[in-house]
Amino acid sequence: MTYDELNIGDSATFEKTITETDVYGFAGIIGDFNPAHVNARKMAGTKFGQRIAHGMLSGSLFSTIFGTKLPGEGSIYLSQSLNFLAPVFFGDTILATVTVKEKLEKGRVKFECTAAKEDGTVVVSGEAVLLPPRE
Repeated sequence: MTYDELNIGDSATFEKTITETDVYGFAGIIGDFNPAHVNARKMAGTKFGQRIAHGMLSGSLFSTIFGTKLPGEGSIYLSQSLNFLAPVFFGDTILATVTVKEKLEKGRVKFECTAAKEDGTVVVSGEAVLLPPRE
């Protein structure tokens, strides 16, 4: 969608169940092998009681929406703020939602971003600014 086609309140979603394979693959790509993500024995004795997914893995689900749904192909990601509010465990299904919040000058658009578990617990929130395609 182009800047002119976007309206405040437009939204799109992407749902993903976070697996052990996802977490190890993400760790390998970014090089973050923190025991919080990859060491079940060590995490058993923590307040979480088990391994947790990287916060940025959940945050990256917004990029999926931006690049494939809203605004879609050709969009350029300019900025993103993220607040990590709750842990994501292996097997959790996360619903990421982006909503057009404001149309800015120079063809830029601000989006509200939220990712939540199936029970409604918000795990990540923030805002993003994108440059939608011109045509």
